[in-house]
Amino acid sequence: MTANPDAAVPHEAADLRSASRDSTQRKPRFALFIATAAGLGYLPRAPGTWGSLAGMLPAMLPWWIFFAINAALGYGVGLGPVTFSRASFTIDPFLFYNLALLIVIAAVGVWVAGRAARYWQQKDPQRVVIDEVSGQHLTLLLGCMLPVSANVAAMRWTGTPFGLITVHTPLNWKYLLLGFILFRVFDIWKPFPVREAESLPGGWGIMTDDWVAGIYAAIGLWIARSLGL
Repeated sequence: MTANPDAAVPHEAADLRSASRDSTQRKPRFALFIATAAGLGYLPRAPGTWGSLAGMLPAMLPWWIFFAINAALGYGVGLGPVTFSRASFTIDPFLFYNLALLIVIAAVGVWVAGRAARYWQQKDPQRVVIDEVSGQHLTLLLGCMLPVSANVAAMRWTGTPFGLITVHTPLNWKYLLLGFILFRVFDIWKPFPVREAESLPGGWGIMTDDWVAGIYAAIGLWIARSLGL
C-alpha cells in the first residue's frame, strides 16, 4: 500500500505550532533582567534616564567596596583627610577595577541586548537600558580618568567621596551631575557618528551608539574639569 503524503501534513503543522509555542515560552529571563538594568527599563516614563542614573553606580562601586572592607577591618579610610601618592600603589586599584567593570558591562551588554532585541523582535527596544548604563559609566570613567595636570603626584581629599575613578580623582556631585547631563544630551541629540552606530547588527548597534555618546560627554566633562570644575 502506498502511503498518502497528505496524511502527514496535519501532524507537521501541529509540530510547527508546538515548536513555535515552545520557543515563545522560553523567555530569556536572565538576559532581560540584565538588559533592563534589574527592571528599570520597564518603567513607563524615561527608562533611558533611569538607566543613565544606574550607570553612575559602577563608577562608585570600587570605592565603596574598598571603604566597606577597610571599615570592617577597623580602619578609618574615608572618614577623614586621606592622601594617596603615586608610590602607594604599583597599579591604581580604582582605575583597574573601573576598567574591568567597563569591559564586563560592555561585553555582557552586547549579548543581553541582542537577546532582548530578538525576543521582543525590535531593532532597539526602549526597555533595553543596559546601553545607557554602559555609556554613562564610560562618560565618568573617561571624563575623570585623564588628569587635568601633568604634575599630579598626590591627591588629598577630605571626607567620604561618592566614588573614586582613580586614586587622584574623587567623584564629587558636580562631576556626577555634569556627566549625567552631558551624556543624556549627546544620547538624545545623537551627533555623528552616534546615529550611524545604530546600524550595526544586533546588540552591537544597541550598545555602540551609547558608547560614542559617552565619549562625547567625557570630552565635555574633561574640559569642564580643566576649567576648574
